[in-house]
Amino acid sequence: MLTAGIRRRLDPWRGARPSRPPLWRRLSAAELFVASFALLVLLGTLGLRLVPAFSRGAPPGWLDALFMATSAACVTGLVVLDPVTHFTFAGQAFLLLLIQLGGLGMITFTTLIILALGRRLSLRQETLVAAPGVAPHVRADHLARSVVRLAILVEGVGAVLLYLAWIPRFGWTGAIWPAVFHSVSAFCNAGFALFSDSFVGFQRSPVPLLVVMALIVAGGLGAITLEESRMWLRARRERRAGREAARLRISLHSRIVLISTAALVVAAWVPFAIFEWDATLASLPPVHKLVNALFLSVTPRTAGFASIDYSRATDSTNFLTMLLMFVGGSPGSTAGGVKTTTVALVLLLAWSRLRGREETHVAGRTIPEETIQRAVGLMVVATVLVAGCIFLYTFTERTGDDPGHARFLSVVFESVSAFNTVGLSLGVTPTLSTPGRWITILLMFVGRVGPLTFAAALALAARRRRVQFRFAREDVVIG
Repeated sequence: MLTAGIRRRLDPWRGARPSRPPLWRRLSAAELFVASFALLVLLGTLGLRLVPAFSRGAPPGWLDALFMATSAACVTGLVVLDPVTHFTFAGQAFLLLLIQLGGLGMITFTTLIILALGRRLSLRQETLVAAPGVAPHVRADHLARSVVRLAILVEGVGAVLLYLAWIPRFGWTGAIWPAVFHSVSAFCNAGFALFSDSFVGFQRSPVPLLVVMALIVAGGLGAITLEESRMWLRARRERRAGREAARLRISLHSRIVLISTAALVVAAWVPFAIFEWDATLASLPPVHKLVNALFLSVTPRTAGFASIDYSRATDSTNFLTMLLMFVGGSPGSTAGGVKTTTVALVLLLAWSRLRGREETHVAGRTIPEETIQRAVGLMVVATVLVAGCIFLYTFTERTGDDPGHARFLSVVFESVSAFNTVGLSLGVTPTLSTPGRWITILLMFVGRVGPLTFAAALALAARRRRVQFRFAREDVVIG
């Protein structure tokens, strides 16, 4: 019996070729992920450029609109136009929409719509929403719903707390919009602020700083870790209430995320306090110094809010900030960077090799070799890309007084901040040249979708033609 496709090919009267699936169905998971952010950036650029109601004066040029849309969709926070002075309330709301969609990811929202229509997830969509095999007890369809619900809940609680803290300063009605905007921006690790000096004006207001820090950490943990934490707390609450509940084992992924996140925050807190105690924090009481030092250890994790002027900070602070920016948040989160798990696995690999072990072990588990290889590959790609863009910056961003001198520390800081979607700057972003702005746009986009995901999307055709074979082995000397 002939299949329908063969009958169509053999039918001389119809002569129709088998219909191909739509383009979006033929895209791989990596291509679909990259395309979703590219589409969001395109729509954001058109909106900021073509809708006059978004700007207080003349609409921004195409390059500035592209820069702002990329920064918002990729939740970076670097700006060439001040959101306070250049954009109206409608324009700020549009930026916030781009931040929310970019933070949670277009794929998550698409998945939620599919589920709302009663359709099942395909294997490709499940791959985009959750990492298979990392936490088998976390279902992808439940994860998509839970992430959106949890994000709305956390952002809502954060907005209420910020509103209550800002009533004395902005009034009952004036505090509503700043509270909502900064709650979403903080949870999405975007770094966009409605204050021209970011949070420098709140150095002596610990409550807003603490609320923003909590939102940043929550948004940077990742969907799987948040869902597992919710399931663990729920099971523990049921057992305390005397109800029978299965004991949940937190996955190794979530344990690494939680431990590395806490370690980075605590390990950077003390050095920042020492570096800035008699510098940018000199005029503050000791308690406020400690709160601001803690803020300095949290916000470089791709959030981008600033409670100090980084152009006046010590070199030690700026260097440590760049290290934290490079690490970033955790996989599946609103944060950027090479991710906490990547750095943790590379360090664990080095520790295993120093101890003479061929495999990488942690917490009684062996990390698969292919996962270790991906972590090392990501670190190499990220380092090479950032170093290459720093080299380009040194040519494009020369000072006018001394054409032979490049603002080296500033462009290094800018490059690391852009690639890891942080948004912190030493003040050079608005003065970037046209080539410099294009470099920053590329860094923000690639840093958001991930260098390996971006490369995989571009190399899809080559992978489809890949031949399974292996060349003969030959060793080389290292060290």
